[in-house]
Amino acid sequence: MLNIHRAVLDDAAHIAQVHIASWRETYQGLVPDDFLNNLSVERRTAQWAASLLNPADEYHNVLVAEVDQKIIGFANFGNERENDANYRGELFAIYILKSSHNKGIGRKLVHKVAQDLLTRQVESMLVWVLAKNPARRFYERLGAKLLREKQIEIGGVDLLEAAYGWADIRQLANGGEWAENARAANQI
Repeated sequence: MLNIHRAVLDDAAHIAQVHIASWRETYQGLVPDDFLNNLSVERRTAQWAASLLNPADEYHNVLVAEVDQKIIGFANFGNERENDANYRGELFAIYILKSSHNKGIGRKLVHKVAQDLLTRQVESMLVWVLAKNPARRFYERLGAKLLREKQIEIGGVDLLEAAYGWADIRQLANGGEWAENARAANQI
């Protein structure tokens, strides 16, 4: 049974494990192998622990998805980081172990993120995704619109990143018609 809840300090190591495993599963061939091979669960655990301990940290807000009391995914979110004029919230990261893909977990995490942002009077949200990442279609199926692209550097390589946004996340938070249509088509 799926359980989604706010992360606590004891979740830091499990979040780090999912984070690194998801990077290696998702970004193989998109980012340099050396970069992926040098990811460290210990370093990432320390980073997540520091963020979870500090409510002022921009990465403090984390929801975890558990199945059978094992964390298999997470979403990290907060205020938009680049002072976008139209989008106030940002989904910083959403990662789910590949073995748990196509089960609606990502959709449910995004739904909960939108609900949380609305409680803070944040009614719009964007997310950045590597342009070559096939998962970007996930956001399109959730009703996000392509906003713009920019160059970023990962592991010494320049990559193209795309921003997707929802101008109004109320429908996203409510599950909306998009969710019913996507579920019917078995797309998310």
